[in-house]
Amino acid sequence: MDNPLLWTLVAIQIVMGGFDTVFHHEGTERLAWRASQKTELTLHGVRNLFYAIIFFAFGWCEPQGAFAIALSLILATEVIVTLWDFVEEDLTRKLPWTERINHTLLTLNYGAILILAAPILWSWAHLPTALVPANYGWASIMSTIAALGVVLFGIRDLLAATRSERLTLNRGDAAKLVTELPERQHVLVTGGTGFIGNRLVEALVLGGHIVTVVTRNVRHAENLRHPVRIITSLDQIHDDEHLDIIVNLAGEPIANGLWTSRKKARIIVSREDTTRAVAALIDRLRTKPACVISGSAIGWYGLREDETLTEWSGSKPAFVHDVCDRWENAAAPISATGVRVVLLRIGLVMGIDGGLLSRLLTPVEFGGGAQLGSGKQWMSWIELDDLIRVIARAMVDDTLSGPVNAVAPNPVRNEEFTRALAKALHRPALIRIPAAALKALLGQMGQETMLGGQRVLPAKLQKRNFSFNHPNIAPMLQHITGGQTSKIPEFEDVSGRVVRQAGE
Repeated sequence: MDNPLLWTLVAIQIVMGGFDTVFHHEGTERLAWRASQKTELTLHGVRNLFYAIIFFAFGWCEPQGAFAIALSLILATEVIVTLWDFVEEDLTRKLPWTERINHTLLTLNYGAILILAAPILWSWAHLPTALVPANYGWASIMSTIAALGVVLFGIRDLLAATRSERLTLNRGDAAKLVTELPERQHVLVTGGTGFIGNRLVEALVLGGHIVTVVTRNVRHAENLRHPVRIITSLDQIHDDEHLDIIVNLAGEPIANGLWTSRKKARIIVSREDTTRAVAALIDRLRTKPACVISGSAIGWYGLREDETLTEWSGSKPAFVHDVCDRWENAAAPISATGVRVVLLRIGLVMGIDGGLLSRLLTPVEFGGGAQLGSGKQWMSWIELDDLIRVIARAMVDDTLSGPVNAVAPNPVRNEEFTRALAKALHRPALIRIPAAALKALLGQMGQETMLGGQRVLPAKLQKRNFSFNHPNIAPMLQHITGGQTSKIPEFEDVSGRVVRQAGE
């Protein structure tokens, strides 16, 4: 198959296919960690194994006779699998425009390859059955590298497909997270399309409650579980409308870019403006909600090294403190209306669908687990479903008001977290990223969000005997990343009572 044009098209196909796998499947879409994509992952795995056979066969031999016919059947089957994959993708997820364009180019290029390869295979099929060795120089080397790559990702996709069942099972029933609420509550959620808000909305809807979500971009609400009322402004709520609870989580993401002056302004203003709009809404409502749960974060305490912090601790200067302080101050006028206000100081939220953990899973799976700096900085964390349960408790517990630390009772140092995550994924964690490198690359954001930390305890929740389903980092990570399907371990919570992992 000494055809320079054909090999050029094959090289283009390899590059585009590699881009699609790395950028889309592993990067933006994170298919290996989406429980809903089991069928798509299986199709990708099977197709990649077909590609491995095709690359090896064309790269190092001339398959003749029955071998040429077999290879032709594999090529035809690959086309069928690809068409099936296109249908499955459209049914189960919304493809970004870059992936759609890439798929179109892959299809056109692959069609050109088949047109050029068909006469060659036809001529080989009429020869006596044999595998005639061949060497096409750079093309054979390229084919070998491509074959090894698709084998690696094919096996990964097939293993991820089997894991998807465990991810679904371990995730549990969202409706059980809000069982403390009275029936048929009307809950307004700002930030309902985000990582935390999405799970909260799902729990509320499945729990039989009425949910109104405020979002600036209606397209972001397409993945919310229905029925959900979507509005783009709080001005769309009438003065005589009855809202039982308001949950205010909206705000510009903090850790998705460098902290330029403009980025810092957006982080603060987005929180202040939304919270002030919530306060204005409550002021004009004829019937006030029972409570408002307004977001904040443990960054309010500043960077505190080894100090143990509770809701009664003070703060130290830092940008993360400024953000949280101004966010909380914007909610202060709400209390003057007689509405109970809970300022939820949220720790690092652990879940596979978003937040810090979602950005670490793929690098750790490929052996890139890394300790940050000295690894001694504290990480005060909470598992996503436990956070939803905390929000539900705050909705109904009239004794909870003001700052409430939404963190698990056992914070860990970064080095312990890194080891626990690597162990949960059965990978090594041998890398250490120097603090100086993080400071140089990420500036103040790296200093405050990666190298700084807080050792925060949920004192108010502990006093009210809130039972965490996930109080310890290692079993939590093992559970939410797809382990522990046969038996869900029991642990003692801070009050000494035996509790079970969520999802039972």
